[in-house]
Amino acid sequence: MRLALAGGGTGGHVVPGLHLLEHLDARRATPEDVLWFSAGRAVEERVLARLDARAGELALERVVLTLEPETSGAPSWARLLARTPLETHRARRALKRHGSDVLLALGGYTVLPAVLAARALAIPVVLLEINSVPGKATRALAGLAERVVHAWPASVPAGRPRHACYGPPLAPAFLRAPAEEEDAARARAALGFRADQPLLLVLGGSQGALGLNRFVAREARSFVAQGIQVLHQTGPGREAEGAEACTGYRAQAYLDDVAGALDAATVVLCRGGASTLAEIAARARPALVVPYPHHADRHQEKNALALGAGVRVVPEERLDAAMVGTLARLIGPSGARERAQMSRALLAAVPRDGVARLADELLLVAARFRKKA
Repeated sequence: MRLALAGGGTGGHVVPGLHLLEHLDARRATPEDVLWFSAGRAVEERVLARLDARAGELALERVVLTLEPETSGAPSWARLLARTPLETHRARRALKRHGSDVLLALGGYTVLPAVLAARALAIPVVLLEINSVPGKATRALAGLAERVVHAWPASVPAGRPRHACYGPPLAPAFLRAPAEEEDAARARAALGFRADQPLLLVLGGSQGALGLNRFVAREARSFVAQGIQVLHQTGPGREAEGAEACTGYRAQAYLDDVAGALDAATVVLCRGGASTLAEIAARARPALVVPYPHHADRHQEKNALALGAGVRVVPEERLDAAMVGTLARLIGPSGARERAQMSRALLAAVPRDGVARLADELLLVAARFRKKA
């Protein structure tokens, strides 16, 4: 398979594609050629570094389609109208150069010119919707797709045979058996924390989360005083938003080994990005989810609700001193039974074969269209 992927702007529009490639490697079905259309945002560079490191062993090219502004935020309609024809032409040339068999659209504005270019070349498109609420790309481009694959049942429209729910695509590291307490202790030691003390893992997503960072910076010493260690992922360039250094607390801009950090964690405090929640569920780590409060469609809250009893949804305004007590109780010995119940619910919430079914779909679509050609 000669695979093209389009996705960028946030980690959630990149990570599922990396998980897919890791799965294909594990089953010895590594694509013959990989073309990745990204948005050129700084946040993508750290996430895609794992892919770039394989450039010597994998036929790989990354092409930036500059629809999005250099600063954060969505492009205006005027910018979309002005730039889409040019970027579609660039995408078309890249797809022809690579002889791509199929395009997997992962989300973000980059998807628009990539999908238009693919369809102009009669290259089939598979859309991946990772959130519980269909995004703009899915809503606008589903009619051009051979298949629309959903991670969560809530986003699947009724009576649309081209739509299917497979579950979120996850890399092999997230699909092994969840870490038991002895494994978690070893994972904490491997991260440089005390093996015999619980660990609160704070995940703000690939770009970090100001609300979480402020809460942890304010309350880190309270957690440490209660014997709770804290690993705080602040987001790239946001290390200054973490707490002052102290024993038992560590701030990191980005976590390269998220699966290892989840194995070490006793409880997770996080935003509600779909990829983050899928990874938390796969590793069966109880979580308090603080959805980003300014999304009009509240998709992060709905992502969290898809995990049922495995997580607790917490409005950002409730990140106060009382929440320290809530977390301390859940992390401590008195919360062991509740944590076990949450872990069981998480394991039941996420299908384990989502990435395999997505890979099979891509291989089948690519083979079917090669045969037509």
